[in-house]
Amino acid sequence: MSLLITAESMITTPADGPTRVLSPGYVRVENGLIAEVGEGRPDGTPDVELRDGLLAPGLVDLQVNGFFGYDMVDADEDGWRTVVSRLPETGVTSFLPTFITAPVATQAEALRRVRELLPRLPDGTRVLGVHLEGPFLSEKRKGAHNADFITDPSPEAIATLLETGLVKLVTLAPERAGALDAVRALTDAGVLVSVGHSDATAEQVAAAADAGARKVTHIFNAQSGVHHRAPGVAAQALVDDRLSPGLILDLHHVSATAARLVFRAAAGRTVLVTDAASSAGMPPGTYDLGGEPITMPAEGPPLRADGTIAGSGLRLDDAVGNAVAIGVDPAAAVDAATRVPADLIGRADLGRIAPGAVADLVHLGPDHRARTTWINGQKVFGGDS
Repeated sequence: MSLLITAESMITTPADGPTRVLSPGYVRVENGLIAEVGEGRPDGTPDVELRDGLLAPGLVDLQVNGFFGYDMVDADEDGWRTVVSRLPETGVTSFLPTFITAPVATQAEALRRVRELLPRLPDGTRVLGVHLEGPFLSEKRKGAHNADFITDPSPEAIATLLETGLVKLVTLAPERAGALDAVRALTDAGVLVSVGHSDATAEQVAAAADAGARKVTHIFNAQSGVHHRAPGVAAQALVDDRLSPGLILDLHHVSATAARLVFRAAAGRTVLVTDAASSAGMPPGTYDLGGEPITMPAEGPPLRADGTIAGSGLRLDDAVGNAVAIGVDPAAAVDAATRVPADLIGRADLGRIAPGAVADLVHLGPDHRARTTWINGQKVFGGDS
């Protein structure tokens, strides 16, 4: 199967240089892979002509607790089918479903259940594995997590959670007993480790990076910050080139000024994530996050009963649009939702428009909302392009 798309503007990631915009550009797809990328007009008649907006790689979201009314940790097969079938509406072509803090045995059972149902899911957004956000967190920075289930990352707990082979990302607090050994064990197993829900000092975060940690979960939220005499997680995330700060850019979790700071200090390292809860894509009402009720207001993020922010209602294409709106270069904004997260989890075949990459593509309109989405070169959403 072949496909030729031309675009007035297109994001490309050449093997020998940084992500940039081609205006105009084209991409040729053969058998689900990108065969050719070029600037200008191609030979031959295109199958699709995009006359406005931007052709970008399919978006990659490393933190999705839920969407469309379903919480991923306890969603049934119908719920999983709904989410993987509909996430392309938001431009997302690959994601990590995220399970928040619960007893280790409960998380392990959820992982086994998901392993059984994944082969039965329809074609849609690619499930890259699972992100465990907890239970190895700090009680002082628990956010919306249940403190009753927070614990230390013992070798036995780590081995139990790794048994299914589904775990691709673990968020933990490096100040916990045994955490640095856990970082090393997880890294050796090919799992990306992210510092988050942590009261660590900058020195403790640097030690975690020495042990193999490479990411920071939702910078500024549920973590020690940037005090000038007592720098913490956020400060180290901004200055340590080994770490990629995740950023929930709904302009509620982090202000526009703080978001600009992240993009400037961590240029080429910033990762846009949604941290979407089950309320994302849904009307105001009461939903679920990790077995606890959350309320989605008419405006703003979902909340626990005590007013704690509990995930978001953000779409990843909107996060890209928000980044551009606050002054981030469009290539850098797209890069933060595509190439950077894909590279972090070891998927250099995703998140880029480059020869040899998987043909996951999204047409973002002038408002940066997804208009058409392709996965493996097959259109899975849209029809106006």
